[in-house]
Amino acid sequence: MQTSGTFTIEGGHQLQGEIVPQGAKNEALQVLCAVLLTSEPVTISNLPAILDVELLINLLRGLGVAVTQLTPHSYRFIAKDVDLDYVLTQDFIRDASRIRGSVMLIGPLLARFGQASLPKPGGDKIGRRRLDTHLLGLEQLGGHFSFNAERNLYTFKAQGRLQGCYIHMDEISVTGTANVVMSAVLAEGETILYNAACEPYVQQLCRMLQQMGAKIEGIGSNRLIINGVETLSGAEHRLLPDMIEIGSFIGLAAMTQSEITIKDARIDQLGIIPNVFRRLGIEIIERGDDLYLPAQEEFEIQTFIDGSILTIYDAPWPGFTPDLMSVVLVAATQSKGSVLVHQKMFESRLFFVDKLIDMGAQIILCDPHRATVIGLNRRFQLRGIEMTSPDIRAGVALLIAALSAKGTSRIHNINQIDRGYERIDERLRALGAKISRSEE
Repeated sequence: MQTSGTFTIEGGHQLQGEIVPQGAKNEALQVLCAVLLTSEPVTISNLPAILDVELLINLLRGLGVAVTQLTPHSYRFIAKDVDLDYVLTQDFIRDASRIRGSVMLIGPLLARFGQASLPKPGGDKIGRRRLDTHLLGLEQLGGHFSFNAERNLYTFKAQGRLQGCYIHMDEISVTGTANVVMSAVLAEGETILYNAACEPYVQQLCRMLQQMGAKIEGIGSNRLIINGVETLSGAEHRLLPDMIEIGSFIGLAAMTQSEITIKDARIDQLGIIPNVFRRLGIEIIERGDDLYLPAQEEFEIQTFIDGSILTIYDAPWPGFTPDLMSVVLVAATQSKGSVLVHQKMFESRLFFVDKLIDMGAQIILCDPHRATVIGLNRRFQLRGIEMTSPDIRAGVALLIAALSAKGTSRIHNINQIDRGYERIDERLRALGAKISRSEE
């Protein structure tokens, strides 16, 4: 797998063709952690071949999980002989601190074995990402945690089996919900989890756990009722297509005036994502379970009914996902009209707009959470520049901007993009993009 280097992009070319979205990254990280809940085989298919997934699978191997790759995107896991001492090694601490998803190892280890350790997790530097929701939820179930500042390590222990209880989560956290659910399924008694995240990823995790024998009610709502069982069995699970990648391809088609068909998009699981892009004036045609994006010479941002400027903001599901705010912002730079982009959840996620301004975009960064985009209506094409990818989502937004720009762009630190997008350069070249990778 490619993990570092630079993309060189010759922009300004129209793309054409069909593209199949990868398996959902955010779902993958949840269900991979769930394999630790049973000693029986668990088969997961449609796993994306991306850096974050590879890192998490390597952590599972280090923990003693038997991992068999069945196909390029399908694996079988058997967590029969788990090495709990591995979590105290420098190898585990180093690798677990590189990805945010490692935080979801805590719940399964604590529920099944009564102990777990984890360094402060890594991931995108997009603002404060606290762990209180995870820690408080696990503590209410009977887990006790301490923090060793010298080793930068959280340690969790439980006296006997975890105990079901009522938990009102203090924030709607996807990974926090996943951690608590994976703990509660093996706890004794009933757990009522209120203010839970209900993203399709969480629903998929719950359905996989049901296959394994878990008793969960209320899937798809923000109130889950979980009756713990003593053991779980194996299962077979297939990931949804990645809704963030689908949204990225919608923005790409609009920016490059390209005719693209996104195959097998599972439209029923996309929520309001297509409609948010339609409010930017982007034409999206549903053909069965495919999304067809015709080549558009221009697109115009809608206003609110009273004529005021459109505001697009992120919110917990079924609201608009924060992971696509960067793509929305980029797409708006070449539209007709203006839009206020309000990134509520993370205070550093808009700090990549300086690169877009250098490319010629008209953006006013109002504060760390809000930016006003004044669309150029393609009167002034963005120009290619040299830049660095700060995180996964900003990285792919800059890539989209570069593909639409006049001239050549270079994007460094592309391991950030590789963390979330599988072979993105190869797949874009298949559509006609002029993009190459060089190692640093």
